[in-house]
Amino acid sequence: MARRYFCTRLSSEMIRISHLTGTLVLSVFTAVLGFFQYGYSLGVINAPQKVIEAHYGRVLGIVSPDRYATNASGEDGTFLQAGTEGTLPPLTDISEDLATSPHILTMYWSLSVSVFAIGGMVSSFTVGWIGDRLGRVKAMLVVNVLSIAGNLLMGLAKFGPSHILIISGRAVTGLYCGLSSGLVPMYVSEVSPTALRGALGTLHQLAIVTGILFSQVLGLDFLLGNDEMWPLLLGLSGVAALLQFFLLLLCPESPRYLYIKLGKVEEAKKNLKRLRGNCDPMKEIEEMEKEKQEAASEKKVSIKQLFTSSKYRQAVIVALMVQISQQFSGINAIFYYSTNIFERAGVEQPVYATIGVGVVNTVFTVISVLLVEKAGRRSLFLAGLMGMLVSAVAMTVGLVLLSQFAWMSYVSMVAIFLFVIFFEVGPGPIPWFIVAELFSQGPRPAAIAVAGFCNWACNFIVGMCFQYIADLCGPYVFVIFAGLLLVFFLFAYFKVPETKGKSFEEIAAAFRRKKLSAKAMTELQDLRRSEEA
Repeated sequence: MARRYFCTRLSSEMIRISHLTGTLVLSVFTAVLGFFQYGYSLGVINAPQKVIEAHYGRVLGIVSPDRYATNASGEDGTFLQAGTEGTLPPLTDISEDLATSPHILTMYWSLSVSVFAIGGMVSSFTVGWIGDRLGRVKAMLVVNVLSIAGNLLMGLAKFGPSHILIISGRAVTGLYCGLSSGLVPMYVSEVSPTALRGALGTLHQLAIVTGILFSQVLGLDFLLGNDEMWPLLLGLSGVAALLQFFLLLLCPESPRYLYIKLGKVEEAKKNLKRLRGNCDPMKEIEEMEKEKQEAASEKKVSIKQLFTSSKYRQAVIVALMVQISQQFSGINAIFYYSTNIFERAGVEQPVYATIGVGVVNTVFTVISVLLVEKAGRRSLFLAGLMGMLVSAVAMTVGLVLLSQFAWMSYVSMVAIFLFVIFFEVGPGPIPWFIVAELFSQGPRPAAIAVAGFCNWACNFIVGMCFQYIADLCGPYVFVIFAGLLLVFFLFAYFKVPETKGKSFEEIAAAFRRKKLSAKAMTELQDLRRSEEA
């Protein structure tokens, strides 16, 4: 029995490996470089914050408050300016600068961080159109121009008004990432064989966290995170864009796009043979034909219909709430501002602690791939939210009591690591799984566009507002996220269905049962009130 099981497993693994051709590996690797750039752009702005803020201060003619504190020898009381070493300006000038400069620098810095998400919001609605109009590969080629242009603007920031160039560069890069975050999974899922679709489809999340980790390591002050090299650090993902651009010229167009959208049967067969090697393409061609007929029989649903039809209302609410919970959980506050948070926690080398977060993030992304396929989506989502809630409370306790107990810095640091781990277990990957699983072929493109816009919009709000909220609330800032996480947990517990292994009809039936149950409960309450009256 054991021998038969082993032989069966070995046979299935051999079939999976046989589908893994050089052209397929090249195509998937090239595509997920787009998500590597997305991750790099998320993390790169974190480590050089103080260096860039100081540069903003020089360009804008204002001075960061840190520069009033010490002179070149580290003694307090000396205000440093180029060419005036050891000279103290009038007290009134210092008071005026101190009153205005922090707010101006905070505004420009917050905008530099969050404008990336505005680009993503704007472009997220055009993914389907550009992917269908140009094809998957040509679309990725064209949008790479945005990435190269955005990175050039940031790389040349020292040669002009740096705050304008960085904000513009981040906005253009955001446009690229908004498009890429839709085009890449679309292409990867379409070129992957069924046996490998799940495994290859999760590589985009791994590419994101790898990009974040790269940006954190390169952001060390002795590498690129210093006053001389920070423009190169910000613009370096342009190298990945150039690499992707030239590699895309070698990648075949999606056979599914060619067959279903364009009706080019022979070209689809030719590309299938390139991707699968010596395998017979006819089985997949038959699957494509069936998919084409199903798509033709189901009308495409517009965004307006998605919100006005009661048929989709419950699913839309769930799809939006899981996206909101992913972003408002506080995870982007960790990614964008972790170095600053570690400083407040009293960590001596906050940049290295931030890199540690990146390593943990990468490791648990790999682990989550295995967990998602074995456990239910809903249970992992709930476990992740509850773990993040406890971690946020622990982080707050550590930050509040740090002045009384020095060892509380370790509590805060462990809490941050656990916060990231629980995010990758549930709220990180699962929202995208659930949105795809909640909707059938007709409403799915509109639902994914709306969910993507919602995700980017929440990303922008967190990036823009967190620094202000952190300055206002001090060590209590994560109490806000803890409260939100509790709301998200309760919503998920009562409203989010389990979608693993269920058809769209079964999921729709689950929503209908909940709707009828809520309606019956309301009618019962009305009846009781009328009897009491």
